[in-house]
Amino acid sequence: MACLYILYSPALDRYYVGHTTEPLAERLRKHLSDHRGWSARAKDWQAVYSESYPDKAGAYRRELEVKSWKSRDRIRALITGAAR
Repeated sequence: MACLYILYSPALDRYYVGHTTEPLAERLRKHLSDHRGWSARAKDWQAVYSESYPDKAGAYRRELEVKSWKSRDRIRALITGAAR
């Protein structure tokens, strides 16, 4: 099982889109720990959305699709259930 997830940082007022095969709580813990990478810029990430997929490839395709939108409004609509 894999999932697409969207995190939100109130401090940065930014969204982070990713995918994982780990439990989402474990992946979020890793984002909040000391590490390098884009999400290391903040320590207040919150999981605000997720979608389950039977395999990693499906979750990755969806991640690329959401990232290609390049639209905060469209991501917000997805989170609130106004879009899919």
